[in-house]
Amino acid sequence: MLSVSQAEARVSDLVAAARKAGADAADALYVMNASTQVQVRLGALEDVERSDGEEIGLRFFVGRRSASVSSSDLSPQALAALVERAAAMAREAPEDAYAGLAPEELLLRGAIPEIDADDGADPAPAELRARALEAEDAARAVHGITNSEGAGASASRSVIALATSHGFANSYMTSGYGCSASVIAGEGGGMQRDYAYHSARHFADLEPSAIIGRRAADRAVARLDPGKLASGAMPVVFDPRVGSSLLGHLVSAITGSAIARRTSFLLDALGEQIFAPGIRVRDDPLRPRGLRSKPHDGEGLPTRPLDIIDDGVLTGWLLESASARQLGLQPTGHATRGIGGPPGAGVTNLYMEAGALSPEELMADIGLGLYVTELIGQGVNGVTGDYSRGASGFVIRDGQIAESVAEITVAGNLKEMFRALTPANDLEFRRAIDAPTLRIDGMTVAGA
Repeated sequence: MLSVSQAEARVSDLVAAARKAGADAADALYVMNASTQVQVRLGALEDVERSDGEEIGLRFFVGRRSASVSSSDLSPQALAALVERAAAMAREAPEDAYAGLAPEELLLRGAIPEIDADDGADPAPAELRARALEAEDAARAVHGITNSEGAGASASRSVIALATSHGFANSYMTSGYGCSASVIAGEGGGMQRDYAYHSARHFADLEPSAIIGRRAADRAVARLDPGKLASGAMPVVFDPRVGSSLLGHLVSAITGSAIARRTSFLLDALGEQIFAPGIRVRDDPLRPRGLRSKPHDGEGLPTRPLDIIDDGVLTGWLLESASARQLGLQPTGHATRGIGGPPGAGVTNLYMEAGALSPEELMADIGLGLYVTELIGQGVNGVTGDYSRGASGFVIRDGQIAESVAEITVAGNLKEMFRALTPANDLEFRRAIDAPTLRIDGMTVAGA
């Protein structure tokens, strides 16, 4: 495995070799991942897995023709063959008027932002096992828990290096840790399962295992004996762990590829009020210890915090260079990529800012509604915004969370849902995409 400095030198050398082989432009990306995962179940060790892998990819441009190739063999002979294969493929590829590297004048220059993404910790498998056992023990100690699907703990480290033929080169390292538990409550046909997890960049920031286990157990027990809910239009309140999915649908609708292909329900919404006034959705790639923080995007452009929604208004698209050229715009520093293929566009640490009301205040005037804790299926039409997903959760009755319900469908249209959305004040940074508790009035609920 390569160190940070070795990785940067390796991608720079590969780009130089591509230029020598006739590339008009080229870029290279190196990714190393090393992880340890420990799984336990019913108090016994079930699995210990260690994985180490590294891969390097090259994009080779001849005019507007390009090819992408990759290899997990980083020997000099393998990389020489990689360059030769890329050159041959690029010369036979069809022309793409929008292909190419990011504009040179927009590349990150000077000091690299500090994102505090690696803590240098290296917990032993025994320590991870202890954390997993603690999570499961705490869950199984809760009255009503009858079985366990297991608990786990993990530690990982990654090295990322990128170089381009117009002079950009940088590398950085990230660490990551996680703990999870999944348990079953009840007996026979009345059993219910639920889970809890937490992820962090720094080991010291990982939530105590016992808290994770108890949360999983409490959720499973609360779901026992689900009832039915009469169909109709009513307020729907989304728990934070599922409400963040609504922001995922927003992101999918404003990426450059969706706009360039004219396959987005927000195609004509730029500069328009799509949420209520006061609502702000921000992407912050420079948050210290953020789960997706990064100093530059997948093309070498600087990253910066951006209000995608400002006072309810859609401020712009998420663009990598190819879709930006197609739309006659500038890339926005949101390029994402893997080892193979061209970059796409996406977000890093995305969140909706908290509102003014507590979750209790947000629900206080709901006579009959639904509190959603789990969503099932992928019933979202990205072209029209039509939304229909299976759900389970709890009835809201006279402003209070009441009995559990299952086999529910919630439906609406994302444009209307966004306009009717109200956030609570309980935002926490726990995921790559975060939202507080969300209320949406007037959704269609299909129950009994």
